[in-house]
Amino acid sequence: MQVEIERLIIRDFQMEDWVDVHKYASNREVTEHTIWGPNSEVETKTYIEQEITKQQAIDRTDLEFGVILKKTNELIGGCGIHIKDHNAELGYCFNPDFWGNGYATEAAEAMLMLGFETFKVHRIYATCRPGNIPSANVLRRIGMQQEGHLREHMWHKGQFHDSYLFSILEEEYYQGRKKVQKV
Repeated sequence: MQVEIERLIIRDFQMEDWVDVHKYASNREVTEHTIWGPNSEVETKTYIEQEITKQQAIDRTDLEFGVILKKTNELIGGCGIHIKDHNAELGYCFNPDFWGNGYATEAAEAMLMLGFETFKVHRIYATCRPGNIPSANVLRRIGMQQEGHLREHMWHKGQFHDSYLFSILEEEYYQGRKKVQKV
């Protein structure tokens, strides 16, 4: 599967992508707010292998993609959408060399488009750690509303963690699209 947007190509992972994925998946700064990592080379290769296996599913509902910068053809991050019933969870992770350029926002918007327009879900949600302010800002920019603050709901890396919960409903997504098209 592949989605092309203004500056990015969002496509299924390929085995050789593990090298570029490992650049950020092994980075402590990147994984500070994730439930995984920093990855070893074996962990990153295993992740890519698992995602390639999932690509073969007939009714694929777990979609993880590489995010490619069009102008350089370089893999700069990853994004995904995971569908269950009428809901979907979106996520993204980027190489810090590309932070602050709006790429996460573009990729997250593409995941909303995929979820609502292709998979016809009713609600898309995402979580982020409260300390990850840039990620919370991305979710707000794409029209998600903060639903709550989940307190110490997750155990990883030796401690409990809080999360902010964001979501957007199908109706809100399409209302936002109409406003953009009228401008």
